[in-house]
Amino acid sequence: MYDIVFISYDELSADENYAALKARFPMAKRVHGVKGIHQAHIKAAKKCFTKMFWIVDGDAVVNNSFNFDYVVPDHQLDHVHVWRAKNPINGLEYGYGGVKLFPRQMTIDMDTSKADMTTSISSQFIAVEEIANITAFNTDAFSAWRGAFRECAKLSSKTISRQTNEETEDRLNIWCTKGAEQRYGDYSIAGAIAGRDYGLSNSNDVSLINNFEWLQQQFDSK
Repeated sequence: MYDIVFISYDELSADENYAALKARFPMAKRVHGVKGIHQAHIKAAKKCFTKMFWIVDGDAVVNNSFNFDYVVPDHQLDHVHVWRAKNPINGLEYGYGGVKLFPRQMTIDMDTSKADMTTSISSQFIAVEEIANITAFNTDAFSAWRGAFRECAKLSSKTISRQTNEETEDRLNIWCTKGAEQRYGDYSIAGAIAGRDYGLSNSNDVSLINNFEWLQQQFDSK
């Protein structure tokens, strides 16, 4: 089994989610409170001893059927693998908030200047169809707004090179219109619309989406 690292920052449910993960996988490690998404993942990689390592986000509720038992073929050891997650607000099922499997050394050596951390590691990418978790980012108003803002800024700015336009537009539309009746769904939709507009206006550089203090200021000003 590859090393598993749980990365948390300020997620309200992080302790509960980590306890559930540890109950099933006692060797899971944790990185908490590291400022900067790239820096947090580099620290996670440095805690590991296996060539590949799993990443579980602080707001991820891992499915009981997911066992972290995938073995990467030798010719794909330079690939980023991303499993699907279910969005509890709008029902989307894709890589946003999903469990990830990264090559350790390439993570340590990643380009920290890119807004999208996953594609900073490798240009080789595998989207795994299996749903590994629920990305329960809607624990409070700000977290719901922030998660939606960050994702929709990336989608609208086309900062992720492997995006396909039709799929991206479909996802943006769902983020911006669906799920108001869910817990903090109205905040998620507001964040999605604001993030979409920010990404369209700043398509050359959306790196501020990784500055959580700036995001808090944007939220407070609304």
